[in-house]
Amino acid sequence: MLDYRFIKENLEAVKKNIIDRNMDPSKADADLVVKLFDERTALTTALQDLQQKRNANAASMKQKLDPETRQKYIDEGKSLKEQIAKVESQLKETEEKLDEVGRQIPNMAHPETPIGKLDTENLEVKKVGTPRKFGFKAKSHVEIMEALDLIDFERATKVSGPKFYYLKNEAVFLEQALIMYAMNILRKHGFTTFITPDVAKEEILKGIGFNPRGNESNVYAIEEEGTCLVATAEITLGGYHSGEILDKAKLPLMYCGLSHCFRREAGAAGQFSKGLYRVHQFDKVEMFVYSTPEQSDELHEKLRQIEEEIFTGLGIPFHVVDTCTGDLGAPAYRKWDLEAWMPGRADEAHPEGDYGEVTSTSNCTDFQARRLNVKYRDDDGKNKYVHMLNGTAIAVGRAMLALIENYQNEDGSVTIPEVLVPLCGFDKIGPKN
Repeated sequence: MLDYRFIKENLEAVKKNIIDRNMDPSKADADLVVKLFDERTALTTALQDLQQKRNANAASMKQKLDPETRQKYIDEGKSLKEQIAKVESQLKETEEKLDEVGRQIPNMAHPETPIGKLDTENLEVKKVGTPRKFGFKAKSHVEIMEALDLIDFERATKVSGPKFYYLKNEAVFLEQALIMYAMNILRKHGFTTFITPDVAKEEILKGIGFNPRGNESNVYAIEEEGTCLVATAEITLGGYHSGEILDKAKLPLMYCGLSHCFRREAGAAGQFSKGLYRVHQFDKVEMFVYSTPEQSDELHEKLRQIEEEIFTGLGIPFHVVDTCTGDLGAPAYRKWDLEAWMPGRADEAHPEGDYGEVTSTSNCTDFQARRLNVKYRDDDGKNKYVHMLNGTAIAVGRAMLALIENYQNEDGSVTIPEVLVPLCGFDKIGPKN
């Protein structure tokens, strides 16, 4: 969350940022935050004054007093106790309202972030590789994988419901190869590797910026447990140091986590949401960094470069976009999306295919750290909030989708990129006998 005093001192800029992010000002109400912040300040001051009077009254009671004076102090003490209880109740109620309203205010956006409402207004900043020209009609990954007996959506729907799937045969080894490929690159870059829990407490989700309950929530809440299935290892890696003061000398802390990811994807539709692109469960390797404020911009570039390294190594064409304000997500200060070329996205407007998001990386500055109370002790001896960054190393389903569509052959087989062959044990997936 943003610092309340910052919101008060920069109110017009905060309100403009809310509009730029295409958010409803009635739900992200900066004016109400300032009003409640002022009320909390006034109540805190009033409470401190009453507590001082109570302490003075208690000190006076220790003196030798005549009965009439003693009774006067007793009556005054009872009155102060009642007043303190009343103000404490008002303060608690105000703080709860302030916390609820304050959490709706998004992070400020980077000054260079493109202003826009939809992902179509994201700004392309880099293009790598040339989309392949097929000498035959390219198929979608769903057609290819079903023909090669690599996936079963129909039976997964029968067992688990829509947007679940069974991976089969070579696809199982291909998934594991993609995970190991990404993990080995991250190990080379000095990341500490984790396999994280698939469940997190609701307060951790709220701290990261996920809404754990309600119709707008994208996560599965576990009833009567106060926990949720994680939508990304960003949640569990971000909560790892919650409530801690980190050693500045050890920053940045560069972590990567492998986890299952569970998403409701409520309302997600459209032809390009079919297959592996948008599902309820998938595996992902996530990068997460704790840093000082001075380090975070440079580290954000590093995370992006690692994502580019992974997909360049796979030989999959992609471009990088600077995400516009309306597509940024509330915690992010700036976000880069890497979109891979997907021949299966061919339509009238894009007859040979189009780009689809496969990774993103965000600098969330101290927005999440304030919620999760993660600090470091600076050289001046003061405790300050760390900056937090996250980035997808590889979301396996989408990476597999792009790989299969780009490496498909006319006979229905799929060639495996060289970097994966030692990890999966074969160089081609062909039709079954």
